Amino acid sequence: MKNRRFRGAAVVAVLFFLVPLLSALFRLYVEWRWFGSEGFGDLWFTRYATNWGLIIGAGLLAFLFFYLNLRLTRNVVDKALQYARTTAEEHPRLFALADWIKPEKIGYLYLLLSLLPALLVSQLAQNRWQTLLLALQNEHFGIADPLFQLDVGFYVFQLPLLEFIYGVVQFTLVVTAIMLVVVYQTANTLGFGKVGWGELPRARFHLAGIGALYFLIKAFGYRLDMYDLVYSPRGVVVGASYTDVHAQLPAYQILSVISLITAVMLVFALVRRRIRWAAYGVGLLVAASLLVGAVYPELVQRFKVEPNEFVMEKPYIDMNIQFTRHAFDLDRIQIQPFSVKNDLTAADIVANSDTMSNVRLWDWRPLQQTYSQLQEIRLYYKFKGIDIDRYRIDGAERQVMLAARELDPSALPEAAQTWINKRLLYTHGYGATMSPVNEVSSEGLPKFFLKDIPPKPASPSVAITRPEIYFGETEGDYVIVKTATKEFDYPSGDDNVYTTYQEDAGLPVGSFWQKLVYAVYFGDMKLLLSSEILPESRLLMERNVLHRLEKVAPFLRFDKDPYLVIQDGRLVWMADAYTVTQAYPFSQPVKGTGNYIRNAVKATVDAYTGRMTFYLNDPNDPIIRSYAAIFPGVFRPLEEMPAVLRDHVRYPEELFKIQSRVYATYHMEDTGVFYNKEDEWNIPKARTSDKEQQEIEPYYTLMRLPGQATPEYILMTPFTPSKKPNMIAWMAVRNDGANYGHLLVYSFPKQELVYGPAQIEARIDQDSEISQKLTLWNQKGSSVVRGNLLVLPIRDSLLYIEPLFLQSEQGNLPALRRVIVVFGERVVMEENLDTALQRIFGQGAAARPPGQGVPTQPGSPPAVPGQPPAPPGAAEPSVAELAARARQLYDEADARLKAGDWNGYGERLGRLRETLEILEKKTR
Repeated sequence: MKNRRFRGAAVVAVLFFLVPLLSALFRLYVEWRWFGSEGFGDLWFTRYATNWGLIIGAGLLAFLFFYLNLRLTRNVVDKALQYARTTAEEHPRLFALADWIKPEKIGYLYLLLSLLPALLVSQLAQNRWQTLLLALQNEHFGIADPLFQLDVGFYVFQLPLLEFIYGVVQFTLVVTAIMLVVVYQTANTLGFGKVGWGELPRARFHLAGIGALYFLIKAFGYRLDMYDLVYSPRGVVVGASYTDVHAQLPAYQILSVISLITAVMLVFALVRRRIRWAAYGVGLLVAASLLVGAVYPELVQRFKVEPNEFVMEKPYIDMNIQFTRHAFDLDRIQIQPFSVKNDLTAADIVANSDTMSNVRLWDWRPLQQTYSQLQEIRLYYKFKGIDIDRYRIDGAERQVMLAARELDPSALPEAAQTWINKRLLYTHGYGATMSPVNEVSSEGLPKFFLKDIPPKPASPSVAITRPEIYFGETEGDYVIVKTATKEFDYPSGDDNVYTTYQEDAGLPVGSFWQKLVYAVYFGDMKLLLSSEILPESRLLMERNVLHRLEKVAPFLRFDKDPYLVIQDGRLVWMADAYTVTQAYPFSQPVKGTGNYIRNAVKATVDAYTGRMTFYLNDPNDPIIRSYAAIFPGVFRPLEEMPAVLRDHVRYPEELFKIQSRVYATYHMEDTGVFYNKEDEWNIPKARTSDKEQQEIEPYYTLMRLPGQATPEYILMTPFTPSKKPNMIAWMAVRNDGANYGHLLVYSFPKQELVYGPAQIEARIDQDSEISQKLTLWNQKGSSVVRGNLLVLPIRDSLLYIEPLFLQSEQGNLPALRRVIVVFGERVVMEENLDTALQRIFGQGAAARPPGQGVPTQPGSPPAVPGQPPAPPGAAEPSVAELAARARQLYDEADARLKAGDWNGYGERLGRLRETLEILEKKTR
């Protein structure tokens, strides 16, 4: 019976360890196959081998150190056990313990005691492969820190490895000392003081030897603390301060010497057997740490620096300004004065029609809801985000909004949530939707350049020949293609169209072994049992674009907003990747980012095959050069990117936000101005509704920069002074061709008032006509959504443009109904941008993008929904015609009111009022 129980327990124990081990091996196998199938097998091997080499190497060295030190206690332990056995009658409990710890068991006990902390050391080494590889393959920055005159590369690449080694060694020595104290004290207890502490090898001298090693390492640690002063937060800014340089640095130097002296004194105590010398050395170091390392720097800071802070800290503030500007790539910004004259004429508007024809009226938030209502078509299709880009359509450069129509299997009806549907049938999204940023239908809805299923393009340049989206932004789980089950492609009326995957991407899953491995990996036994899987079937996994990229290159930080590009009929995702670090000396850190950032890589992912390609966007960045040397062949020159994709490369908004926020403070290069924060800037806020405000987001636009002859794609943001609403400057970055990445700041004269966004919003709200209409539209049943307030520089003037969206609570379909334009002292609100411009600048001042009809002329009645606007030069309507239109608008408003459509009611009422105003002027 006992044997059966023993065998049963043994089987359970084996299974307890075997099942997790097999699962781990299966996961390792799948990852190896996946990386190999994606073309990154060498990268995976380098990472994996380095990581496990570190784990095993650190654990093995620690284990040997622990075990050898425990072996040195064997003589003392044996004597203690022998004494305990000879006094068995007097101390039966100690005898029982001594009898259990037999000599042959001590070796196994030492092995176990050494193994457990060695596993902890191994855990400390886990995922430190980047630290080791970067230190071994470091690059020079070519910039020396001003304190130690060391290349910045030392701090970024080598110092982290030295601190890791120091931490592991210190941990090992402390754990060793604790274990020795426990072993010697146990031996002393068994021997009642007769052996152990008083016998050779004497425990106190063994511990003195460990202590000597500890203080020797501690001296090295103080040296590392000296280097860490370049990150000190003690002063006005991050980086070494006056106190750090003149008090803390000498303190660390003194403590380092005292640590070495303490180590020597411990060795002397070990050799001469004078243990009190060890106590003298340790006491000296503790006292010096308190007085020299803590009290003295605090006294210098409080009584010498703080009363004269600016004078004392000025050189170190200068260091912080210089290194922060370089770390965030702000030292290459070109500053240009911008004198606002606000003397635009209709001719200037026409001359800048390429800028005006690409004003982004559509805001992505309401547009995403509108896309969802009009173009998702089925419940299981979702638009995860709206991307902004530019395309050449019918020979003209146009700024557009673009969204991928992805498939979300979780949106299928509950009855359709079957394994076959989710894994074999509904495998991919389909196509995309595109609309210009500034064109609106008569109902306030977007005009589409690309729409419906199958995609219907308005121009051959945006035609899609491979519309299937297997890889996108949705959290898609794995799917299996090329199975006996035809894949759902797209709906066509009452029927569905089906397809079969045409590429060899993914992992083969046709054999029994392969199905078994993947079934264990995903924890899905249906994968093993399914008869629909064929020998040629392929498994597609890691289908989220960002997850794929982060899995291959976890050493890069990827922008959270990849965007879709149409490349020769295929859909390709483009993502920006950054190299970041927190180890750049004297640089002010940004929360969640670090204190250094570069947009080093542009990555692409094919939406059909999932194929990933990494392009070097900034080969001058030392961090990415190091990774390129570590993983040869992974990164390709940007020049190898297809020309079609290069045309859609854009400066990332996330990086621009970080740089603009840092620049809001670090544009102040004068130390006195910086110290007093005399000229600090803010990113202004604008209203999105009656109750909500948010920081103005940077916006892409196609425009002609001041002094430039041709329009280009830029990303821009305005600045306001701290605690003041007026505008002080605007920042832009160029996106096209050789000018890509050039940062510009246009500064306004400080003695002149330039309205800021908050002031413009206040002027809009103070306009009685606009305020009355907004109040009417915000009645129950509808709401007004304010789009981005755009600040548009034209020649030497500024135009402020804000779109207004009306949204019915019932329909939840935002419609672009009005455009507000502010110029100088004039504030106007009209149905479209052209009419607003004409009201301000006169007839002929209109933005007429390619393909857009001629706008309604100033003074003419509003267009009736469903009817085209009057052509230019058409005769003005008679009084009878105006009266007839007024009657028609009244009837439509009454019908909308009865139907409960407050949105439509308010709109028709506004049109009626405008028509009556024109009629009144005509009958005076």
